Amino acid sequence: MTAHTTPALSVPSASAPFRQTTIERRDLRADDVRIDIAYAGICHSDIHQVREEWGTSPFPMVPGHEIAGVVSEVGESVTRYAVGDRVGVGCMVDSCGECEMCRADEEQFCTKGSVMTYAGEGYDGEITMGGYAGSVAVSERFVCRIPEGLGLDAAAPLLCAGITTYAPLKRWGAGPDARVAVIGMGGLGHMGVKIAAAMGAEVTVLSRTLAKAEDARAYGAAHQYSTKEEATFTELAGSFDLILNTVSADLPMEDYLALLKPFGAMVNVGIPNSPYSVPPGSVVGQSKVLAGSMIGGIAMTQEMLDFCAEHGIAATIETISADEVDAAYDKVVAGDVRYRYVIDVSTITPTD
Repeated sequence: MTAHTTPALSVPSASAPFRQTTIERRDLRADDVRIDIAYAGICHSDIHQVREEWGTSPFPMVPGHEIAGVVSEVGESVTRYAVGDRVGVGCMVDSCGECEMCRADEEQFCTKGSVMTYAGEGYDGEITMGGYAGSVAVSERFVCRIPEGLGLDAAAPLLCAGITTYAPLKRWGAGPDARVAVIGMGGLGHMGVKIAAAMGAEVTVLSRTLAKAEDARAYGAAHQYSTKEEATFTELAGSFDLILNTVSADLPMEDYLALLKPFGAMVNVGIPNSPYSVPPGSVVGQSKVLAGSMIGGIAMTQEMLDFCAEHGIAATIETISADEVDAAYDKVVAGDVRYRYVIDVSTITPTD
């Protein structure tokens, strides 16, 4: 079991385009599985990292934390997976496994610090390289099984967009007796609509325009409203048990909190450029909650994949080739994708 090279899409700096090249993956450790990657989703956070919009990034960088493929090799102590299994990898590839959060299956909050799938520093000091590549070696603890009912291409975005929306919907009680609003109908929002509807909630989409209203209905939304219309906030005041905010825009939070019922929660999964401005009375007056949510642990990620397969839902995708990724980044920023770009990794052909 030796280290090997694999095709990859690498970006050398924040201002440079992607290059089709090769990278070296590590020797297979005893608990590792090697995955031949078939598809890698493009998450907006990839763009933030590549363009250094969240601070300094390590280069060269191979992004990608929405990974779907097939096990091609296993380490000597692996028990959960075998060659040929359909699997996925999300935002994390390691954690200490011993702290309170790890023992509670919440590895994303590891006290030692979870190791991100790309642009993160592993416990061995190496910088991680992500899923825009032909293969990856990952500890079996951070690999999820993709059910047969899910195509690998449409399953890839579930490893981030799926768990990012599933976790808060489950935690805050989306279900048959709940009225849920989803702000935004993008890569995250369309999954929020599908999952909340599958959970049995009455779903309303709040978006700047009604251009995606037909899609929203098809994904299970009962109602769609334009947030550009002042009447929307009057008509819907006090309507929702839960609002899932999937956008990173600087929203007037007081207006949106007014849409909640008493004891309702507004949960944010996007990070805007400016701090929220929230008058205390907008939450204190009716015991409302303004919360945030990250991803979920590996156990919940597997639960989400099984849930999606059971209910016949997955990401709505546009599959692209390796030479289309730079243009796809610009289209994601412009909102010109329905609803997640997925790279066909077989199209990566190194030129150097």
